[in-house]
Amino acid sequence: MKDNFSKQACLYANFRPGYPDALYDFIFTHVKNFETALDVATGNGQAASVLADRFTKVYATDISKKQLDNAIKKENIFYLVESAEQFSFADNYFDLITVAQAIHWFDFEKFYAEVNRTLKKDGLIVVIGYGLIRVDDKVNSIIDHFYKNIIGSYWDKERKYIDEEYCTIPFPFKEIESPKLFIEYEWNLDHFLNYLQTWSAVQHYITANNINPVSTKMINDLRSCWNETEKKRAQFSLFIKAAKKQ
Repeated sequence: MKDNFSKQACLYANFRPGYPDALYDFIFTHVKNFETALDVATGNGQAASVLADRFTKVYATDISKKQLDNAIKKENIFYLVESAEQFSFADNYFDLITVAQAIHWFDFEKFYAEVNRTLKKDGLIVVIGYGLIRVDDKVNSIIDHFYKNIIGSYWDKERKYIDEEYCTIPFPFKEIESPKLFIEYEWNLDHFLNYLQTWSAVQHYITANNINPVSTKMINDLRSCWNETEKKRAQFSLFIKAAKKQ
C-alpha cells in the first residue's frame, strides 16, 4: 500500500469531502451487531468518527502517522499505524469493516484474506469510493483539462479504478444492492483550490517540477467563471460495494 497523503495530511483533514448521512444509514441497516468496527486506511478518521457514534469500539488504521495525528479524536476510536494487508486483530473480531476512497491502493488478495479472517460470520464489508468532482459546465471543462492534460501523467496507475468507479476491482463476495448516492457541498473558490491540493497527482507534479500546477493560469481561468465570494455546488458521485461474510 502506498503512502501518497502524509505530505498533505493537514490539507486532507480540512478540505477533503465527507460522506452523506444516507451512506451511513445504508451501512447501519445491514449491520447485525454494533460491537466492533474497523475503518481501514482511515485518513483523517472522518468515517471512523461517524461509526464511533454507533459502535462500542472502532479501530481505525492507516500507514500514515501524519494522517492519524490529524484525525478526529473520540474516546472509543483506537488509531493504529498499520497496513491494509496485515491486521493485528484476532480472528472473527469485527462486525463491520469499511474502506473509503482507498482500496485501489491495496494488494487486493492480501487485504481480502485479512477481511475474511477478522470479520465475524454475517459481518459486513463495505468499500466506498467517489468520482471526479463536478461543479458546472464551465468549471468542469477547466477541471477536466487540468485532470487529463496537466497532471494526467502524474496519477498513479491505481487511479484508473476510481475512473472506472470500482467496477473493475476484485470483490470476492456476494454483493448487496447499494443505492445511488452523491456527496454534495456548497464550496467557495478558495475551498475548491485547497481541495485540489490534496490530490496525489498534484503533489507528484510539485515533487517532479518544483512548481505547483494549481498555478496562476488555472486560478485565473477559474476566476473568470467563479467569483471569489460566490459559492457553487460541488458534487461527487459515490460508488459502493457491500457484502456480508457467509
